[in-house]
Amino acid sequence: MNREGSLRFDEKGLIPAVIQDAFSQQVLMLGWMNREALELTRSTGLVHFWSRSRRRLWKKGETSGNLMQVVEISVDCDRDALLVRVLRKGPACHTGMVTCFHNPMDEENENHAIS
Repeated sequence: MNREGSLRFDEKGLIPAVIQDAFSQQVLMLGWMNREALELTRSTGLVHFWSRSRRRLWKKGETSGNLMQVVEISVDCDRDALLVRVLRKGPACHTGMVTCFHNPMDEENENHAIS
């Protein structure tokens, strides 16, 4: 059954997708999907995103080779966010780190960012 129509995309037609390693359960990254990116992700079994800065579709790993194979896609209770469990090939972050979440927030230096 295709329940994609009942998802709650934002006003720009996007939905956040939290990417999680299927084995370690580690959160790898956060990306944004539009309907086409989600459809490609589901049909190919490889993670695709909508790039908000480049304003185009992209397949995760298309240049680096660090592809992500989909194991499962779950929808949160409000139907406005996705959890995509993946098998990854290589690091998730463009910096070469396994996860994009490798920078602990330093409260002393980052209070200005919290409003």
